[in-house]
Amino acid sequence: MVREPDKKIDESEFLDIAKDPAEARALRKALEQLASGSAGGVLKEMSQEVLSGRIGLREASNIPAYVEAVSERSHDFLKAWDEMSEQERAAKAAEGEGYLGELRREMADERGVGAAEDSGNSRHSGKGWSLY
Repeated sequence: MVREPDKKIDESEFLDIAKDPAEARALRKALEQLASGSAGGVLKEMSQEVLSGRIGLREASNIPAYVEAVSERSHDFLKAWDEMSEQERAAKAAEGEGYLGELRREMADERGVGAAEDSGNSRHSGKGWSLY
């Protein structure tokens, strides 16, 4: 997929990977966190490349240095997950579901605000203009 250089992407770019728009937003937010450098230089570079639109996330998964860095982080996560009790795992799963719920509410609020703004004389509302 050819992308415009230095284009800032939004979560719609991840809808082919995520199950729903909230998961796509969560993925974008996770990439933004990685872009801060919190997980090291390689993942910082990868996330910046993806977020800028220079490469797609699927393309990034074919770059050996990125795959290695993601694998290392995944290994650390799986080790920590294995060391958790069932109660801790259930709590983390509930935390994740709560986070997705927050994102869904946030997105619904954004749609509500946008609909309210469009009810006026916006360029696309069809109000306030005439062909004659």
